[in-house]
Amino acid sequence: MVSGSLMRMMPPCWRPSVEGEDSSRGDDANGRVDGLLWYKDLGDHVTGEFSMAVIQANNLLEDHSQLESGPLSLYESGPHGTFVGIYDGHGGPATARFINEHLFGYIKKFTTENGGMSADVINKAFLATEEDFLALVRKQWLNDPHMASVGSCCLVGIVCSGMLYIANAGDSRVVLGRLDNTYKEVKAVPLSSEHNASVESVREELRSLHPDDPQIVVLKHTVWRVKGIIQISRSIGDAYLKSAEFNRDPLLPKFRVPEPFDKPILSAEPETLVQKLDPEDQFLIFASDGLWEHLSSQEAVDIVNTCPRNTIGI
Repeated sequence: MVSGSLMRMMPPCWRPSVEGEDSSRGDDANGRVDGLLWYKDLGDHVTGEFSMAVIQANNLLEDHSQLESGPLSLYESGPHGTFVGIYDGHGGPATARFINEHLFGYIKKFTTENGGMSADVINKAFLATEEDFLALVRKQWLNDPHMASVGSCCLVGIVCSGMLYIANAGDSRVVLGRLDNTYKEVKAVPLSSEHNASVESVREELRSLHPDDPQIVVLKHTVWRVKGIIQISRSIGDAYLKSAEFNRDPLLPKFRVPEPFDKPILSAEPETLVQKLDPEDQFLIFASDGLWEHLSSQEAVDIVNTCPRNTIGI
């Protein structure tokens, strides 16, 4: 959960545990490590505080997160703000790592060209990052076809000039803790929608985009999946579901769609929100679905609001 940051914390934001390594609790350069858990209880910077935590779900770390603060353009004289990125990878670490290394650079580039921050700037940065990653997949296709099956959800938040910009592709979520002055309570305000086939509106969107494909969403083992393969409808990467050129040998058959397709099945275009920050806005929580599968938005907000400030990491 983040209310801001002074600088990029660390490329994947933490030091993962690896097999054979001493997993006892200990200090890390930027936080604390306890087995597969990395956390930083509280950090200070010029415009606020942040705390964060990561639990490694798989032996191979597929997820990255990023915090930046300072100029949001290529020039010091450009707009300043805070950038938060949550990159929930799947199929391997390559896409999440690629987003971590390229997306913010595109944000700065397009902010410079546009003369300021906007939803259009963020949308262009997502699509440029997607285009570059697919170009990398194409370049490595014969030597590493598995790259075509690697992808990542991408959730971004930017605070700039009193405005909040949110962009999401995938099923991560950002929640605002807002003070209700009438009841003197901090209420949860979800600011993003999950692009997951378990959501009826997402299934309806997919069916409307692919009216000639009765198998665009399939209920498989009680779980709704796009083409019976993947739950999310938007991502960066997943080239085998974006272009038919990657839906063939030498990619393993288990990653291939049986029917030919002539337009992308998944989309990299984010859903964006822009709103003014108000004095009642207390904090923001950014997290992947690994958190939201266990906590409601309000439960997470209550934890942040009621726990001591130095123990709010999730």
